[in-house]
Amino acid sequence: MENIFTDEYFMKKALLEAEIAFEKGEIPVGAVIVVDNKIIARTHNLTELLHDVTAHAEMQAITSAANYLGAKYLKDCTLYVTLEPCQMCAGALYWSQISKIVYGASDENRGFVKMRTQLHPKTKIISGVLEKECSLLMRAFFRLKR
Repeated sequence: MENIFTDEYFMKKALLEAEIAFEKGEIPVGAVIVVDNKIIARTHNLTELLHDVTAHAEMQAITSAANYLGAKYLKDCTLYVTLEPCQMCAGALYWSQISKIVYGASDENRGFVKMRTQLHPKTKIISGVLEKECSLLMRAFFRLKR
């Protein structure tokens, strides 16, 4: 039997969150955290709603997943996020010891790769999953704002 729980499957779930953010006027970044093929956290950017520059989708997802697990470390968990995490989020992901990060679109200006922010040495990183879809949503959002 074919495994439907692929990186693309879960990135589509993160994209749904990004679309919700878009509709709310938030920068359209969505995130889900998965353990054993089960989504334990799903969220999107909330910086405008909460008037909080730290309310990125990844930060919200880390908090939600930690609460769900009753633990501060996210070992054996995978974060799916539509945009490459910034250095703030990468720092939080480092401390969470998350096992895997899968992101869609690269952030060539503020992403952790350009900023050379370190992740936990055991964290596996996969980039470019549904990159086109993730990038199109971001571009559409900023076209409306400008």
